[in-house]
Amino acid sequence: MTANVELEKGPATQVDETECTRSGKMYRPSVDIIEQPDELVLMADMPGVCPDHIDVRFENCTLTIHGRVKDRQPENTDYLLREYGIGDFYRTFQVNETVNAERISAEFSNGVLTLHLPKIEAAKPRKIQVSAK
Repeated sequence: MTANVELEKGPATQVDETECTRSGKMYRPSVDIIEQPDELVLMADMPGVCPDHIDVRFENCTLTIHGRVKDRQPENTDYLLREYGIGDFYRTFQVNETVNAERISAEFSNGVLTLHLPKIEAAKPRKIQVSAK
């Protein structure tokens, strides 16, 4: 039996200017969310981000991830071809009350941010023992 966990997401495109008040280009990181018996695991692709430049916040049932990306080359670089767009990653999710906010943890490896969102005890599936009489 799985608890109903609600996460809302927007389209997988560049973030609209109305969603965020920060200046510069912003991108929506591609995200996978896996529900496990004890937790939700969220994995977000954030290439070019350093671990020190990641901000994860959980407030009023809203999970926000923001990764700042620095330019790879100095500002005055004369490119022959430039296809890689530089911009920050930003995404928000509405998470219901089945997540234990105090126990959320995060790790970052090879450009992927992994968040562990533990479920509260009441939301975890449990096996009911049936006794014979």
